[in-house]
Amino acid sequence: MKEKYIDLMEKCLGAYTDEHILRYFTDVKTNGLTEHGFPRLTSNIGILIAHGRRTDLLPLFREMMAFCCKTIPRVKAANDFSVQEIVACIMEVERAKILPDEEISAWKTDLATIEPTACYTRFALSLTDDLRNWALFTGVSEYARLRAGIGGSMDFIELQLATQLPWLDENGMYMDTKDTDVHQPILYDLVTRGLFACLLHAGYRGRYYDEIDACLKKAGLLTLAMQSSRGEMPFGGRSNQFLHNEPCGIIVMEYEASRYAKEGNLEMASKFKAAIARALAVTEYWLAKEPIRHIKNRFPTETKYGCEFYAYFDKYMITVASNLYTAYVLCDDMIPAGDVADTAPCVFRTTDHFHKIFLKSGGYALEFETNAEPDEDANGLGRVHRAGAPASLCLSMPCSGAPFYTVDIETPFGCSLCAGVRENGEWRFAADGASTYEEINLTKDAVSASVSMQCRFADGRSVREQYSVSETGVQIEISGEGSVAYMLPAFCFDGETHPAISQDAHTLTVSYEGWICRYSTDGEITDLEKTAANRNGHYRAYAAIGENQLRVRIEIVRE
Repeated sequence: MKEKYIDLMEKCLGAYTDEHILRYFTDVKTNGLTEHGFPRLTSNIGILIAHGRRTDLLPLFREMMAFCCKTIPRVKAANDFSVQEIVACIMEVERAKILPDEEISAWKTDLATIEPTACYTRFALSLTDDLRNWALFTGVSEYARLRAGIGGSMDFIELQLATQLPWLDENGMYMDTKDTDVHQPILYDLVTRGLFACLLHAGYRGRYYDEIDACLKKAGLLTLAMQSSRGEMPFGGRSNQFLHNEPCGIIVMEYEASRYAKEGNLEMASKFKAAIARALAVTEYWLAKEPIRHIKNRFPTETKYGCEFYAYFDKYMITVASNLYTAYVLCDDMIPAGDVADTAPCVFRTTDHFHKIFLKSGGYALEFETNAEPDEDANGLGRVHRAGAPASLCLSMPCSGAPFYTVDIETPFGCSLCAGVRENGEWRFAADGASTYEEINLTKDAVSASVSMQCRFADGRSVREQYSVSETGVQIEISGEGSVAYMLPAFCFDGETHPAISQDAHTLTVSYEGWICRYSTDGEITDLEKTAANRNGHYRAYAAIGENQLRVRIEIVRE
């Protein structure tokens, strides 16, 4: 597995032509270092060279590295992220003995001049400072310097850690949004737990070791529950659906695999290794496409489709390689992988901070959003995956009604697999936003996982929803007074390809990449005649309609 991580890092770097790298470097030299994308690129080039890859870039790398090491101590340019990566590169290059000692010593001398308050963008000066995971990045970067013998203060590091621990929920998941106790982004939980894992793996045994390790162990098990049968990390909040999402989860899972192996629990260790294999298969799937994109769609990179303003290619493409390198460092290749099949019934509900429900059984995986952040997601069943099938075929994340990320349709609207009622002659769906979920009950048996809940709309009406998933697919029952509906998103464009859609009175079928998503109902299917968008592409909205009650079935099968 270690060799595969390096192989995929090289594949990531291949998304940058030599001309692209030179142009990037020229821009940074001209306009100054302003963010961490360029140091991250520099670090990954050096690490690959140290492993005998891309040695043709050695002369350019030496110039890039010298520039980074001289510049970082002098400007605030998100160095909180950069320093740990540059130090890791120095250690790899030094180990490989590919450059003169005096050149590496010069880099270290430059980084040893770092004064934290002048170098880092955000850092805690007191226990009450609320900086969320920026302070942790800063602390981990300083620990990297300390471990390398080029600076760093343990007191400063401990202070950064102390400010992070209050933001762990009762499941050990990290809450990164400071303005409210809800709408916590899933990826930032994974990123932060990955930083904790790196810190402990690197040897930190300070005053917060036990507390950090306990949170990692608790939340690590939940990561298995939240990973879809397709291998993807959960949706939810900002920076989602980028290629670096799965490597973030892999970092956490590599740490947990090693933990259980050291404890002698090889069965659990191998479960984590199997989950890692599923996640890595997602990364390989997207990196095999040409040209490589940094997000899970096929829209041209220059359109920035699905991206927030900060999520541009130069920064987020190389982030995939950075996370893969961290996974490489944490990986123990002596641990055997378990069965990659994911068929056992599983149910899990996060705290209300993350407001997600997960059901898995028979190779299917469901993820519900019950209190969506309006500019990122929508309420309802936001994901139905089946092992091996394209993630976006049914739905991989909901469509926001007012997306903060870029889309190319004029009138976005909330879209998910969700119930609806008639209001003044118009259909009102839970994905519209003015809905709440109550009386949520999770159950499972030997072959299926189920959830029942009450969806209450703004006018006070409610619809009862019952979901059950097994190897035969997803069964949904809707009941309420009068006309009820259930929204059915049909994937219709990924940026390059238009999946085939067919419809009759009781069946809606979408065909894509050799797979079929089939919706069938005892009601009647109607075309809502509008198109929604999420980060993966476009979805044509249909609905199954019935009186008082409605049944819907979802199957994902090979063509």
